[in-house]
Amino acid sequence: MFADLHFGALRELETGRGWTGAEIAARVVSRTDRLRVHGLRRGDRLFILYGNNLEFFVDLLAAWNVGASVVPVDNRLTPFELANMARQVTPKIALADKTVPPALADALVGLGCQVIDASELSVAPSAPYCAARLDDEALILFTSGTTGVPKGVVHTHRSLRARWLGLRQSLGIDCFRRTLCLLPTHFGHGLICNSLFPWLFGQELIVAPAFSPYLLLRLGSVIDEQKITFLSSVPSMWALTLKGSKPPQGQTLQRIHCGSAPLSAHLWRQIQEWSGIHQVYNAYGITETGSWVAGTSIADFEPEDGLVGVPWGAVIKILHSAAPQAPFAPGGVCPTGETGYVWINTPALMQGYYNLPELTEQVISGGWFVTGDKGLIDERGRLYLKGRERDEINKGGAKVYPADVDAVVESFAHARAVCAFACDDPAYGQNVAMAVVLSRRDDATLRELQAWLKAHLADFKIPQRWYLVDELPQNSRGKISRAAVQERCAALQPVDLVSLLRRG
Repeated sequence: MFADLHFGALRELETGRGWTGAEIAARVVSRTDRLRVHGLRRGDRLFILYGNNLEFFVDLLAAWNVGASVVPVDNRLTPFELANMARQVTPKIALADKTVPPALADALVGLGCQVIDASELSVAPSAPYCAARLDDEALILFTSGTTGVPKGVVHTHRSLRARWLGLRQSLGIDCFRRTLCLLPTHFGHGLICNSLFPWLFGQELIVAPAFSPYLLLRLGSVIDEQKITFLSSVPSMWALTLKGSKPPQGQTLQRIHCGSAPLSAHLWRQIQEWSGIHQVYNAYGITETGSWVAGTSIADFEPEDGLVGVPWGAVIKILHSAAPQAPFAPGGVCPTGETGYVWINTPALMQGYYNLPELTEQVISGGWFVTGDKGLIDERGRLYLKGRERDEINKGGAKVYPADVDAVVESFAHARAVCAFACDDPAYGQNVAMAVVLSRRDDATLRELQAWLKAHLADFKIPQRWYLVDELPQNSRGKISRAAVQERCAALQPVDLVSLLRRG
């Protein structure tokens, strides 16, 4: 299955550990054998509870050789969230290392999942083995529902290869010669595009701790010391870098991508000036499409608010409707320059949401995927984003889904209604806020709610602004409107959480 792939070298920025392509290939063969000894088979699902290290990438390929699909896990999740994911996809085995909190491993053991210390998968001579097929499940990436109904995006080996081949054709491979990954490897942007794309085409990958403030404050010198030619990023990373890091001086850097949220023209120019290069690209992508599907790989562009650019291995159309029947509606395509809903057709499209066919049918129609974004295509064929219909909160590049927060708060004994939404944050770009209707509003109840949130939500998902309200505004269909709630709360004073917890 992977015989045609040419692994590049792997190195960890913090430790300096590194393996050559030949060493990686031998380790993949050995780890494949060890996973088979532990009972992993084709069609099974494997949780990997660590990331951003050498072992993650080797174990990912070893699991694929076995024919298993991999679920990369953010080990900042609570045991409650992890157990909810595990109930949905029933992993046979989970791999853990010393960075994994014991409570996470215990939660999986309690559900009958075998948890293996990754150090037990020792390197030993083995014979090559590969059971994977192109249309087998390869990755399941959770985008929401860790507290409610988990929504896992399923990618096959075929869809992943389509993404990588499309990127190579659109972008070439030369500028990725020494790629730095600053992003988490448990989500599509950091894993599929920033890491696997260059690495599996023979380029060297230097892996760093995700979103490390210490690293961002010295990013310029890191680029020079490591002779980095490419890195990808999210907008919120640049506030710290531009404030604290000296620009790179070595002139090795050739390209920067920025994804997860569009760059503003102002920030875009600042990054160009800091980096000393013009090739700072907006990279537009969604987990369901294998991440990057379009970007600013166009000649002589000037930064503009909302500018994305041209497709990368995809066809993009702007339609009047976001309904599943839209691709087939007569006159459904918007004229040039008119804003509508962004639809994508790509061979890298997900297989669907795991065990959620009805939800899949709401976003895929005849091979076309509705993104939930609004945009336009101008007379030059360039895509511009004009707004978002999706609810997710982009907290420093980490996606928080309001429905996850709602589900936890709704299960609190004294909660009557809740609506989580995005609020502005000078450090992260966005943060999590909530409006909540409680049967009791005394300090003791509020502290109980805080403890409930900490027990059931990863820290980065916990609302940082609380608004106590008597009711939540609803639309004509009786549904709560997050936009209306956000607008109403803008005129209210949030709970002073610092004083509340200090009094406790």
